[in-house]
Amino acid sequence: MNVGETQRAPWIVGVSGASGTPYAAAVLRALLDAGEGVDLVVSRASRLTLLDETGISFRDAHWQDDLREWLSLGADGKPGTFDVDVTGVRHWRAGDLAAGPSSGSYPAKGMLIVPASTACVAGVALGLSKDLLQRAASVTLKEGRPLVVAVRETPLHGQTLRHLVTLDDAGATVLPASPAFYAGATHIQHLVDFVAGRALDAVGVPHRLYRRWEGELGGGSRPV
Repeated sequence: MNVGETQRAPWIVGVSGASGTPYAAAVLRALLDAGEGVDLVVSRASRLTLLDETGISFRDAHWQDDLREWLSLGADGKPGTFDVDVTGVRHWRAGDLAAGPSSGSYPAKGMLIVPASTACVAGVALGLSKDLLQRAASVTLKEGRPLVVAVRETPLHGQTLRHLVTLDDAGATVLPASPAFYAGATHIQHLVDFVAGRALDAVGVPHRLYRRWEGELGGGSRPV
């Protein structure tokens, strides 16, 4: 890097195998809209979920085309809903444990796991680092960087709750994918965007994904 150049410091976004790929898409779009760099890790299990929920196959050799198609979808599955430039994204294979995000010396602002499956939660809480997603999360914690874990499961049993407490104790933000209804949602996209917006709130990235509470009752009855 030449003197005067700004070193790229992206947000790492990990997508695990839980249901909820529209949440990940909304977070990715909002980060790119905010001018943020993104390093993307899509787990093997999440590719099955993405295929099931959207019909899109996420392929390492064609990841830009597949990502562009995915991010263009609305939460209702309608193609062409969004026009997204993915040039700000760098993709790392989930099995590449020599990738940049596997090291604490790799510059990153923090990490968001959206959605986070209970298996992913357990792996990060136990420090298993069985793939790049889990390893990057462990690195994020050990370096004291923000980590958001958007767990998407219901009901939650005791073991998962204990893992979530472990992550909270380690400094992560545990953010259940729980939409709110006070912001005037009239479409599934509004509910998805609320969760994505709260994830971005947790790491201080500005966005306009949902209408914020302003202390006035009745706001939820007004359409967005």
